[in-house]
Amino acid sequence: MVTIARPAAARALVGRTPDEAQALIPLLFSLCGTAQALAAAQALEAALGVDASPHGDARALLVAAETLDNHAWQVLMGWPARLGECPQPQALATLRHATAAIPAALYPARDGRRVGGGSLRPDRAMLDAALSRLSGPLLDAVFAGPAPVSPILANLADLDSWAAEGATPAARLMRRALAPDLAGFGAVDAAAPTGPLARQQAHPLVAALLVRHGAGVAAHLAARLVEIAALPARMAELAAGLEPADPGREAGGPGHGAGAVETARGRLTHWVRLDGGRIADYRISAPTEWNFAADGPLARGLVGAVADAGLEERAGMLVAALDPCVASTIVIERKD
Repeated sequence: MVTIARPAAARALVGRTPDEAQALIPLLFSLCGTAQALAAAQALEAALGVDASPHGDARALLVAAETLDNHAWQVLMGWPARLGECPQPQALATLRHATAAIPAALYPARDGRRVGGGSLRPDRAMLDAALSRLSGPLLDAVFAGPAPVSPILANLADLDSWAAEGATPAARLMRRALAPDLAGFGAVDAAAPTGPLARQQAHPLVAALLVRHGAGVAAHLAARLVEIAALPARMAELAAGLEPADPGREAGGPGHGAGAVETARGRLTHWVRLDGGRIADYRISAPTEWNFAADGPLARGLVGAVADAGLEERAGMLVAALDPCVASTIVIERKD
């Protein structure tokens, strides 16, 4: 049985003005705060008739930075802990120092999350400096150097070799995930998960793992590695095309709207209905609520699992692969 308890944050937004809601949202969400704020901005913009399209690439860059930060925390801190090894806080701190500089390099007034998009004034030198610090330490800590990344992620044979060498905690956890008892654990045909696996399922390596093992632990972890390797270049591409833009203005909208953002854990959606200039109804659907629903991917993946001495480890690996944004506990009850 899978149960999840999350605060009903959307209720705190009802009765507030759009500006009040935007100011409150960062205080309600300690994780994925940028994605939450931008999903809210999109929903409110749709309701108010605000065109913020000139800010699309800048917003995508902000979300990509947050996604990379979240992936890095999992791989550099969570994965070593799962192996009983020391985490890698220095590599994470270097990455976070770089990603923290990106919002100010885009929006000097720190208004990039507002409805309409804020005042976008890209600082090329500041952006280039931040982006140049992203890949080196991260890829070295995860893959043992930037050069081998492409071959490692090219096919199953190279992934197997990299994992077998075990030069980093990520490689050693991948080696464990590729073991016969774990590689396909949690794979189900229905209740497809959201997140890196959904986004990277067409990548040749991930596609090969899906054919061999299904949507189990190995495919989930490999999809996250693929995304980590690709994000720095994607962020540089987004930054290269940025132009200054001013905030979009309200032009009259239908009074209701939705926004969606792809976060590290999957698709986040916000929906809002306005009445008299205030929020009459607000709803949020987070990826964790899907992945960890009572009939979601985790619950279905555990059905029929063999209740042996290794079940707790396998279940823990599946939980980590699906990556909840809340603390999790596994309890195995043995009944006669």
